[in-house]
Amino acid sequence: MNNNKVLMIAFHFPPQAGSSGIQRTLNFVKYLPKNNWTPLVLSAHPRAYESCSDDLLASIPPEVQVVRAFALDAAKHFGIKRKYPGIVALPDRWSAWWIGGVLSGLRQIRHEKPSVIWSTYPISTAHLIGLTLSRLSGLPWVADFRDPMINGDYPSNPLQRRVWQWLEREVFRHAKRCVFTTERAAETYRQRYPDFAQKCHVIENGYDEEAFAGNVAKRDGVGKGQLLMLHSGIIYPRDRNPAAFFQAIAQSISSRAVERSRLKIRFRAPHHGNEVAQLAATFGLSDVVEIAPPIPYREAISEMLGADLLLVFQGKQFNAQIPAKIYEYLRTGKPILGLVDPQGDTARILGDFDAYIGANIDSAAEIQHSVGVFLERSSSPDFQRQESARASSAFRFSRGSQAVTLASCFQELVSE
Repeated sequence: MNNNKVLMIAFHFPPQAGSSGIQRTLNFVKYLPKNNWTPLVLSAHPRAYESCSDDLLASIPPEVQVVRAFALDAAKHFGIKRKYPGIVALPDRWSAWWIGGVLSGLRQIRHEKPSVIWSTYPISTAHLIGLTLSRLSGLPWVADFRDPMINGDYPSNPLQRRVWQWLEREVFRHAKRCVFTTERAAETYRQRYPDFAQKCHVIENGYDEEAFAGNVAKRDGVGKGQLLMLHSGIIYPRDRNPAAFFQAIAQSISSRAVERSRLKIRFRAPHHGNEVAQLAATFGLSDVVEIAPPIPYREAISEMLGADLLLVFQGKQFNAQIPAKIYEYLRTGKPILGLVDPQGDTARILGDFDAYIGANIDSAAEIQHSVGVFLERSSSPDFQRQESARASSAFRFSRGSQAVTLASCFQELVSE
């Protein structure tokens, strides 16, 4: 073990299930020791998670200390039919974690003597814990933003918004570094807090190369000759709305550009599966669209490797964000159909990938044209043979590379 220790505060950590943010923290934990930093994890008790899965627990290095502090979920523990008093959910539903997190964190600081504190949003309570521990201990603090906190009309609840605005200001006043996953998000905050602009840095999301090592493509439930179009992860009915896509597919079938029996469109663990299924039925696609349950992470990677076309939906509300799964998509080398706002950061990063086919998420006509482009390209043997080269081009997004950058950030702080 080395002498450099970092206390890492993260709500999304195994066995929590359902958030791609798990991978960012988990892989920092895995790769920081290779860069002379020992992670100490401060997470929440599993009772506070909406859902749990054991599939990633084995990925936590056995030597890493993980403390799961007292935490509750207001919806589960204070609510009736998931309705609960708003005052118990400030800054968020997991506000009770602040008490347990601070107490457990102080014990870790006293016994383990870390040099740096790191916390990651969302959940906002993680930053509240980081702020409190940094103020009480005097340790330098790095605040990681996987998403912007105040973004457009989010959060919409006036009281919660005021609390978040206060917390966001406190983060920028007291954190030594504020790390974002996209340059646009960082620039937004430089403009919002010009006095603290120098604190804003970018460490993009990425993928874990170990998840691909020895992994093989799988096409479970896909018939011979069928095209598997796959969306892996959460769909938001408002800002990742597949309505125009379904309309385009229905029109492509109607015009006989593609045979209905040849298509399988799978939404893996969309969270809002009922809404997606109802929308598919509206366009007469119930026999084409499949809502699939969550599966273990490596199996999800296998399914991506076995897909013919990977789907991403990203409306303009998320223009400053890039879905974490994009980097896994890029690593597969598979074609990607990006249904996005053309001005967003997701469109920007995918635009450098030669197997990317883009369309405005709100334009059924554009999407239908892009689906036609994919169908034409997919029949080309040369296009299929280039898959390995396309996968290699994504190596710069490996989580190992991102951990090097984060370790350098920590080292700068202890050297100041």
